[in-house]
Amino acid sequence: MIEFDNDDINQMHHLYRINLINSCSGYKSANLIGTKSKDGISNVAVFSSVTHLGSNPALLGFFLRPTTVIRNTYDNIKETGFFTLNHIHQNILEDAHHTSAKYDASISEFDVTRLDEEYKNEFSAPFVKNCPLQLALEYVEEYPIKANDTILLIGKIKKLYVKDGLLEKDGFINLSKGKVATINGLDAYAVPNSNTRLEYQRPKPEFENIND
Repeated sequence: MIEFDNDDINQMHHLYRINLINSCSGYKSANLIGTKSKDGISNVAVFSSVTHLGSNPALLGFFLRPTTVIRNTYDNIKETGFFTLNHIHQNILEDAHHTSAKYDASISEFDVTRLDEEYKNEFSAPFVKNCPLQLALEYVEEYPIKANDTILLIGKIKKLYVKDGLLEKDGFINLSKGKVATINGLDAYAVPNSNTRLEYQRPKPEFENIND
């Protein structure tokens, strides 16, 4: 196997290092976060850092890069308190990826891509039309990460919309049926076509009482 130590990583060309470290953590979620500014300008941006934090209450979090430069998504959430999470699917990969471009806050990414915004039940932030999963979230709190000046922002799920045919009897959402994408690194997208589900695991009987 190819081996890198910390010194190797620190001495790499910055683009090589970015690609290496962003891809070494494995496949990540591929989501579009929709927001609206206090001036009514909609924004949508791709994120690969969304993570489950708990189901009761139903919380999700995502990481933002340092706010030393303009972060329209962060600013809009702090101003309004609301945002949406939309799963990227096979049919919108290129347009979803283009939302990573740095547009001025006065320009909506919906206007420069073929992505369509839609609104549901008077929720103020825009959803991305035709995404197989759409979530409406409310800002809860945030935590600064001192090691690299990033921010973990936490939201509470207010509404969850699931495309017909994806929800199984036990509550499991079968993302592969919705052609939901995942991200490898910064710019590689994959669309899984199957799931392997395994039962809840318990210790083997001969080891269950080993500490009694």
